[in-house]
Amino acid sequence: MSDHPYPDAHHPDESPAPHPLLTPVLALLGHWHGQGEGEYPTLDGDFTYAQEVTFTHDGRPFLHYEARAWILDAEGKPLRPAARESGWWRVQPEGRIEALITQPTGIAEILVGTVTDGTVDLATHEVALTPTAKKVTATRRRYTLTDDATLTFSHDLEAVGEPLQHHLSARLRRTG
Repeated sequence: MSDHPYPDAHHPDESPAPHPLLTPVLALLGHWHGQGEGEYPTLDGDFTYAQEVTFTHDGRPFLHYEARAWILDAEGKPLRPAARESGWWRVQPEGRIEALITQPTGIAEILVGTVTDGTVDLATHEVALTPTAKKVTATRRRYTLTDDATLTFSHDLEAVGEPLQHHLSARLRRTG
């Protein structure tokens, strides 16, 4: 635990206590790591990637979200960074979620969705782009806890004139 007067918690039993609205997403708290596959018509072939995801809270009714990914070579070694994003998941009554996710490539997503039985479904409400960002018009993300230590992730993308379709999927294991 940090000496910070208002530390972030990575687990439900750490201080500060989680806000009651976080109850449906408490199992996501912590660090996750794993591998996945990606594809998209505008990319030069399919790819394998490693991904880290972290969820924390500071006692208020939202989660802080961070994700990083690296393209892997055929032996599973990192070749280069692939993606990085961070944001906030605002948990609302009755299992509703509003998410704000930003990427250093100039894309800011506002997503809305629900959490039900260990699955968080998020879909685009709005996308904001910097003048030089890739044209992204919609996304859909699904995070599913298959057990206490496994989180699956899928990401559909509508970008650069292509229709909404599968882009990424990963299987992550709890590492902390």
